Amino acid sequence: MKQSFLAKGILPAALLVNAAIFTSAQTIKQNNRPHEQAAVSSKTDSAAATKKEAAKYSYEFSQPAFYVKHIVIEHDETGRGTIKFERLNEDTPVTEPLELSPAAAARVFALWDRLKFLDSDTNYQSDKHFAHLGVMKIGMERGDRKRVAEFDWTQNNAAAELVAEYRRAADQAIFVFDISIARENQPLNAPKLMEALESMMKRNAISDPKQLLPLLKDLTTDERIPLIARNHAQRLIQKIQK
Repeated sequence: MKQSFLAKGILPAALLVNAAIFTSAQTIKQNNRPHEQAAVSSKTDSAAATKKEAAKYSYEFSQPAFYVKHIVIEHDETGRGTIKFERLNEDTPVTEPLELSPAAAARVFALWDRLKFLDSDTNYQSDKHFAHLGVMKIGMERGDRKRVAEFDWTQNNAAAELVAEYRRAADQAIFVFDISIARENQPLNAPKLMEALESMMKRNAISDPKQLLPLLKDLTTDERIPLIARNHAQRLIQKIQK
């Protein structure tokens, strides 16, 4: 009888305890939901703010006496953007899309990181001036923060390497534009353009030769341009693929 009585007494008590725990857990869970929703909302707002403040980058070169006298490159954090360039005795600048290859973009962004550009007020201009070689500007913008630095010669290695990378990207983009014009309207210019490309490749003056492989392969079968240019394109392909 005692065992039966105890069993009857314990069971309702256990149910009451379980019910209390379940109710308490439900209350805690419900009370936590607003905090969870606030955390999710905060993360969403933070992500949106980060997206709104994506960085923009720019490079500008100017020397009125040079054949290519003015170059402006602008791109985003993916390496995609535009190049605008102007030649001597030409009134209208050319604007073309630009896309840095993954390898070139990695080098460029690593140099921006080394400069800590927006957090720095470093004057990159050296004591000596060589304005006859051209004046360069590099710029970065993120949200409300914006900075542009101008120099014609620098002893800062990262800044010097950065403008060199942009000049390689510009020369490569200008070649692509010129060869496209040659294929359409001036096929006899193609051999000289291929010679110029090989010269730039030897001087490491091209942003990423591998990025040109699809174009070069297309040139090898383009009967609009002279055979000598097509054969030259094939030789360059072999050099790049080695």
